[in-house]
Amino acid sequence: MIEQLKTFESNTLAFEVIDSFTETDEKLAQKFFKEKLDSGFKTVNILVKIDEYKISQTETKAFFEDMVFIIRKFKNLGNLAIVGHSKILKALVPIDNFFFERLKKGQKEQYFDVSQLEEAFEFVDKN
Repeated sequence: MIEQLKTFESNTLAFEVIDSFTETDEKLAQKFFKEKLDSGFKTVNILVKIDEYKISQTETKAFFEDMVFIIRKFKNLGNLAIVGHSKILKALVPIDNFFFERLKKGQKEQYFDVSQLEEAFEFVDKN
């Protein structure tokens, strides 16, 4: 299930993934993303809080639909903040960011611990 953490007048979206990620969640996230683009923003910054997310409960179809959507909308993706409690993600995000930064000059992906949630909000909403 996804839940919006906070609403922004800017080009920013903030979600929390709780327990699972379903096709319904993916469609809702796409809807919010499209609304930002329809509002005239060229890019959308995203914060995703995943400390209560159980990857084993993710619907496979939702996962792949999410990947396809990201690839299609990559040019519209701004800064990305991943918020959680995971040493693995903390290690993987800099590697992912290396590729992300090379493809999208000026845009970054950054990992934040749950205790740094306010910093993560500032990171994605500073534009």
